[in-house]
Amino acid sequence: MESYNAFAEYYDGLMEDAQYEARCRYLMEAAARFDHAMGRTLDLACGTGSLTLLLAREGVDVFGADGSVDMLSVALQKSTEAGERILFVNQDMRSLALPEKIDTCVCTLDSLNHLTEEDDVRRTFAGVSRYLNSGGLFLFDVNTVYKHREVLADNVFVTENERVFCVWQNFLRENDVVDIALDFFAEEDGVYYRSSEDFSERAYSDEALRAMLADAGFETLAVYGDLRFEPPRADEQRANYIARKIRNEED
Repeated sequence: MESYNAFAEYYDGLMEDAQYEARCRYLMEAAARFDHAMGRTLDLACGTGSLTLLLAREGVDVFGADGSVDMLSVALQKSTEAGERILFVNQDMRSLALPEKIDTCVCTLDSLNHLTEEDDVRRTFAGVSRYLNSGGLFLFDVNTVYKHREVLADNVFVTENERVFCVWQNFLRENDVVDIALDFFAEEDGVYYRSSEDFSERAYSDEALRAMLADAGFETLAVYGDLRFEPPRADEQRANYIARKIRNEED
């Protein structure tokens, strides 16, 4: 998987519409709706730790894991400055090796879409299942097939803030994979410097995700639209899954 070196530097500034506070409240309410105490919680693919930090501030016993050292460096700095002692570990989501069992795993903001091979999604689901206690919850969201085909496909987006000007190009190919090219232009002393990041995301059908969850020992409890407790609409761009661990993947 990609390391997102350049992306890490500008990630927080470009994710201002991520609604982290609302997402934190949503995850906690979703767990409560299924009478589940968060307990020991893993924020999988935590990025720069914004959600991890918010969960910790809500009293959740949370730690973060991500495959990018650069992202984790930002996460550690943010949590330290906020006065929170949060463990962050550098791990590829496809090959989790945790020191202990967990009660809850959250994985947000289309992190699972970065897995463009079905076998990698299966490995990730199996790893989460392996470390979840029986009855534990796996709460994650994904970009939908609709978003890849109708919103991202072959479109270009431009965003700008005080730190950087970003051009985001998308190219749709087979299996609902979108190849993404990000170009960052940052000004320093009147000179603009360019850096780039390239990666791909794949959208999976609801049927495929449910089947892979079942194979990993999960029961899909609900699938909702983004930050809502209602089924996804036909034009939903992000779907939220709530799955319960019911057995070990080797059973």
